[in-house]
Amino acid sequence: MKKILFVMFIIAIGLTITVYDKVPPSKVPININAERLTENVKTLASDEFEGRAPGTAGDKKTIEFLKQKFKELGLKPGNGDSYFQGVKMVEITASPDAAMEIKTADGVMNLRYGPEFMGWTERVMDKVSVSDSEMIFVGYGIVAPEYGWNDYEGLDVHGKTVVVMVNDPGFATQNPDLFTGNAMTYYGRWTYKYEEAARQGAEAVIIIHETAPAAYPWAVVQGSWTGPQFGLESDDGNMSRVVVESWIPGDKMAMIFKAAGLDYQALTAQAAVKGFKAVPLKATMSVSLNNSIRHVVSNNVVAVLPGTERPDEYIIHMSHWDHLGRDTALEGDQIYNGAADNATGTAGLIELANAYLSGAQKPGRSIMFMAVTAEEQGLLGSEYYGKHPLVPLNKTVAALNMDVLSYFGETYDVTIVGYGNSELDDYVDRAVRKQKRIANPDPEPEKGGFYRSDHFSLSKEGVPALYFEGGVNSVKHGRKWMLEKLADYTANRYHKPSDEYDENWDMSGAVKDLTLMYKIGLQLSQEDSFPNWREGNEFKAKRDAMMQK
Repeated sequence: MKKILFVMFIIAIGLTITVYDKVPPSKVPININAERLTENVKTLASDEFEGRAPGTAGDKKTIEFLKQKFKELGLKPGNGDSYFQGVKMVEITASPDAAMEIKTADGVMNLRYGPEFMGWTERVMDKVSVSDSEMIFVGYGIVAPEYGWNDYEGLDVHGKTVVVMVNDPGFATQNPDLFTGNAMTYYGRWTYKYEEAARQGAEAVIIIHETAPAAYPWAVVQGSWTGPQFGLESDDGNMSRVVVESWIPGDKMAMIFKAAGLDYQALTAQAAVKGFKAVPLKATMSVSLNNSIRHVVSNNVVAVLPGTERPDEYIIHMSHWDHLGRDTALEGDQIYNGAADNATGTAGLIELANAYLSGAQKPGRSIMFMAVTAEEQGLLGSEYYGKHPLVPLNKTVAALNMDVLSYFGETYDVTIVGYGNSELDDYVDRAVRKQKRIANPDPEPEKGGFYRSDHFSLSKEGVPALYFEGGVNSVKHGRKWMLEKLADYTANRYHKPSDEYDENWDMSGAVKDLTLMYKIGLQLSQEDSFPNWREGNEFKAKRDAMMQK
């Protein structure tokens, strides 16, 4: 009798498995859970984690928490037998008593640190100085072969201070046929300006600040570069960088132009015309910076779900785990908990892992879950990964980034920063249609949002990438209500100690957005093709070159 019952039991199990196997994958619930997401957000944003600043006790608690979560789920370590990728950084703090001296035909201008110039160095040195360096205006400081543009053509800027404009000629002219028109390209970012000047051999760089093309007032420049500045530390102590990187307000630069007999408005307008030739400013710049230096090692946390068909090819889901830490100079609440920014995105990685692990369809390509460090210090963790990838970039299909998930409930839409740049758009379009939603591109592309989050670090190495943000049209309350809520967050909680978890949060919208990201990643994993950048995109040449290897 027992034998008969055992046989019947085995048959019953077999029938159950057969029935389950016949359930269409689309009908199997996706394991993304609002309650679990919320609990992980609350933990990461708790005072116990001290604001998750790199190089602090909060750093250690955060990475151990993520390691444990990934390990419990059964994900494999992403860096050999380790879940950690060490990121060597250096913190350099310039003394605020510095002054910049500009010698012109009209005399000497002494610019004060803070209100009249901001300067720093990436070089790991206690003191750096530039003395009587010849100044030359090189327009936008751009070398862009795909646009037939080279502001440095025929120039030797070794030992000189190059003066460049922020943003790019497309924004200046609003000509849709010049670069990408109103939308900023990588060539418009201040980071690019400094990198290109270093490649050209310049001694120092001055970016001219104007509020409209920069997309922020001088107060942001002053606040952002005052105090400790984190950077990656190369083996040579960053000696390949220029000696001094700096900004000067446009009104001060106009005075320098005038002393050289140049019309500031006319000349900066001419710089937006192809074929513009650099102009000497008949002036020299001198500055000395005294620095205090601290070395820090933080970690990216990386876990992998191996693919069933092509395990050597990867889709990366990424988000930054860090925030701003603790400020003991503040009265009252001193902890920047970073609940929205970016405990939500970090907890979202855990939910995506649950979805892939329990889904009826297993990914054919490997899925990497990467929580990066030091985003708030300038995308440093992701930049380090881009330069030291754990898997070959020509085997990396795409990077899907999230930074701040919606906590205002479901929306009729989702914002895709980077929509229009690559063939990943096609995957977005299919996925949002199935959700009966729409995808909005970045509403303010002139501000260069695509270049301000971690996916950009992989983009500039050639990997197609998307950056997901929440929608702006609430299902329950409408668009106006949602825009007011987003504006309130920006004004009152963004990068403030008040960015804390609130029991009134509604994570149903985050669940919907995470489901969208999962569907896109899963679809990419089931294919054997590699999406590319669109024609004319500044990263396409790099992608094309790597895919030929």
